[in-house]
Amino acid sequence: MPRPITLFTGQWADLPFEQVCRLAADWGYDGLEIACWGDHFDVRRALAEEDYVDGRMAILNKYGLRTWAISNHLVGQAVCDAIIDERHRAILPAHVWGDGSPEGVRRRAAREIQDTARAAARLGVETVVGFTGSAIWHTVAMFPPVSPQQIAEGFTDFADRWNPILDTFDETGVRFAAEVHPGELAYDYWTTARMLEAVDHRPALGLNWDPSHLLWQGLDPIAFIVDFRDRLYHVDCKDTRLRDGDGRRGRLGSHLPWGDLRRSWDFVSTGRGDVPWQDCFRALNSVGYSGPISIEWEDAGMDRLIGAPDALAFVRTLAAIQPPDTSFDAAFRTNRTP
Repeated sequence: MPRPITLFTGQWADLPFEQVCRLAADWGYDGLEIACWGDHFDVRRALAEEDYVDGRMAILNKYGLRTWAISNHLVGQAVCDAIIDERHRAILPAHVWGDGSPEGVRRRAAREIQDTARAAARLGVETVVGFTGSAIWHTVAMFPPVSPQQIAEGFTDFADRWNPILDTFDETGVRFAAEVHPGELAYDYWTTARMLEAVDHRPALGLNWDPSHLLWQGLDPIAFIVDFRDRLYHVDCKDTRLRDGDGRRGRLGSHLPWGDLRRSWDFVSTGRGDVPWQDCFRALNSVGYSGPISIEWEDAGMDRLIGAPDALAFVRTLAAIQPPDTSFDAAFRTNRTP
């Protein structure tokens, strides 16, 4: 059976949940990767109100949709971030922000992610997708000089803060799929390997594979699939379009807004960029990934009402490709039994 294709609702959270369900169903999506912001999924209500989860499920069922994962990127960001400021206040629930004291925010964010695991279990999904934050992302340029000890302490901080969270994931039978992404502890190949090592490769922690963040860094998204095959807990499909260098465009974006033609790369609707999608899907097949394929719309140059169905049509053709039951050269054998 082809893998289900879902729409990540994070970039649609300005619309009511039922409206997003109606749109997704009309386009032909199988379900949603539901964001824990806007009115799409409220973690506290899911735990406090007897009928809240049933109400979410009723809306999904009304439109013939399912869900295999929920996402709480915004709160997860605050768990480990060394710098807590107005950027976090803008994205966090008021009860997580509280008085804004950095350590208080981190602790409340950690509790909210634990509650997200509990809420996911009530909803009947096995995967929470999200960010982890990072105590050392601000040192990425390695100047002022950064000691190896400081980097090591960043990974220790992650383990100290996330191991208790992962204990809750174990207790609830839910897994956390950390999105490898600049700004997080794991943002490239080697930081991903070190993040998993920091928590002794415990099964509660895996990865959300999104090639758009790998491509502009010059990383091979297929190598991620092959090397981290046992940690692929979720797949997000987002694309990146690279622009030829002109001697002025920098990889880090130059603080230019999305869509600015001076940038060297931009996120674009799935299938409209430079991710080698067919090779990626063949790699997913080869490692046996059978989970959902979630389309994430981010494109400064394409309206989302066009981008979401356009991406679905593109991904459908790839998701339908499945390995054959027998090898293509089996018919050449002369000693086979009739």
